[in-house]
Amino acid sequence: MRTAILVDGGYYRKRAFSALGDLSPKERADELYSYCKRHLTEKKNASVKFEHELYRIFYYDCPPSAKKVYHPLTKRTVDLGKSDLYTWTKEFFEELSKKRKVALRLGILSDALAHYNLKPDSVKKLINKTIAVDDLKDSDFFLSIDQKGVDMKIGLDIASLSYKKQVDQIVLIAGDSDFVPASKLARREGIDFILDPLGANIKGDLSLHIDGLRTCAKAYLPVEKS
Repeated sequence: MRTAILVDGGYYRKRAFSALGDLSPKERADELYSYCKRHLTEKKNASVKFEHELYRIFYYDCPPSAKKVYHPLTKRTVDLGKSDLYTWTKEFFEELSKKRKVALRLGILSDALAHYNLKPDSVKKLINKTIAVDDLKDSDFFLSIDQKGVDMKIGLDIASLSYKKQVDQIVLIAGDSDFVPASKLARREGIDFILDPLGANIKGDLSLHIDGLRTCAKAYLPVEKS
């Protein structure tokens, strides 16, 4: 069975940081590559397992922004091109590009309207008067930049892989339901479609549009209460 693994990069990086902590670009790239390859081993039972052939790992993300953005709290302009995140992301993409059978599919950031927003929790605290405006800190803000083209590239690749019969199975590492139309198409074409939400909860009706749900590392799974 030939398997293609598609990774929503923005979603993966958030989940990996939460579950596994902060890693260097090379360590994160190695971790992602190793994790994806776990999907190639399918266990039927304790004594029987199948090894799938890797067609390719497709990684979808956007290059980091180098825009200068005004911060309303500090009243200073932040040069994103000189940030640690910019440097880390560029090095991470470079490390991924060195991996065998890994294809980077990069969209674009709509950074013309990039701006800093208050986090929802901070807004609630202000409204409830738990904190005052003078109590706000830099950590109460987040940078808002929209991605363009990533979801479209994922959908187009799923359609292309399915119509051309290039693979027998598609594993999608993602967390939202935007892929449902593409997954329906893939299944109609006879593709085994597996979703890996990296341990996150998904909407109940999504099970109608996939052939399986699988997360390959315990670190991503919720801790069971004793």
